[in-house]
Amino acid sequence: MEAGDEVRRLLEEIRDLQREHLEEYRRVTTRSLELQQRAVTRQEQFGALYRKAALVAVVIVACLLGLLGYVLIRWSHQLF
Repeated sequence: MEAGDEVRRLLEEIRDLQREHLEEYRRVTTRSLELQQRAVTRQEQFGALYRKAALVAVVIVACLLGLLGYVLIRWSHQLF
């Protein structure tokens, strides 16, 4: 029965290693999902910030163009 006990012991070791691998896989997968969720959240935050900055830039450019138009109309007789 020595060979039977050795086979049983080897099978138990294989089973235990498979359980450890499965647990490690679950841990890594969970961590990966957490990191992906953080990345998506950061992208959403950056997108919102970019939209706000673009809106501010458009308003500033519109104001400057309006001011330029006003100056050209107001002083056109002196400039041209």
